[in-house]
Amino acid sequence: MARRPDDQKLDDFGEMLHPREAAEPILAKPVRGALLEWLTEIWAEAELQAVGLKPRRKAIFDGPPGVGKTTLAHHLAARLGLPMLAVRPERIIDSYLGSTGRNLGALFDAASGKEPVLLFLDEFDALGLKRKAAQSGAEEERNSFVNTLLQCIDHFPGYLIAATNFAGHIDPAIWRRFDVHIALDLPGQFERERILARYLVPFELPPPALTALAAAFQPASPALMRAFCEAIKRNLVVGPKVGWPMERETVVDRILAAIQPHPDLDRPRLWRLGAGDPAVAALPWPLPLAAGNGAPA
Repeated sequence: MARRPDDQKLDDFGEMLHPREAAEPILAKPVRGALLEWLTEIWAEAELQAVGLKPRRKAIFDGPPGVGKTTLAHHLAARLGLPMLAVRPERIIDSYLGSTGRNLGALFDAASGKEPVLLFLDEFDALGLKRKAAQSGAEEERNSFVNTLLQCIDHFPGYLIAATNFAGHIDPAIWRRFDVHIALDLPGQFERERILARYLVPFELPPPALTALAAAFQPASPALMRAFCEAIKRNLVVGPKVGWPMERETVVDRILAAIQPHPDLDRPRLWRLGAGDPAVAALPWPLPLAAGNGAPA
């Protein structure tokens, strides 16, 4: 980084996301319950202090890639009326000896300033990796910055959320620093229907077609479903302008060839069967606009 650690600002470390930009996540019932419990606790700060407790301020979200950990953290920050600083590990980890620890200290110092912010650390396993007996200078350096991270977490007064796809890789001492642990799983059928309906707007599928399509996406992540829906809309707008074949099965095959599930996740049935999936035959074509919506621009 170009600045000295003591001269760095929050936006040197990541992207600042504001409350007005947050989207409400579509969550499974257990996760909704855990989030509501935590928010209620935060809003009951005075009552908790009366019995000698403080609201919990540090949480770790774990789950497969694309399940919406960043979206959930941003939504929580918005509910608290706070901007969120989204930090990725490459903005912190440095190859020079001692630099990663200094960057961590500078980050937490900046986030502890006068203007409150929710600090979100993505791909947290890269920073909080389990320590082990050092056999090399690189391992000594890693152990050193994990020790620094422990101290930073202990002294940070604000809200901190870490996200990881690999909870088992986190150092146990780091894990214990977080008061709230929320596991986000891949969405079920009900959640998939709501996710698809949201991202297909301004188009609207009849309920049987929406149910069939959601079943064909099992066990897809929200990120994959969003990419598919946006690709359909993009094809419907751009395809006729550039002369692409626009038959339903052709469009679906074109999209499936360009968008792939994360390699760590199982392939949904739609990707296994392609345009021959029964859900494709159930799609009305072209997609009907929802009532009250005009043709897309």
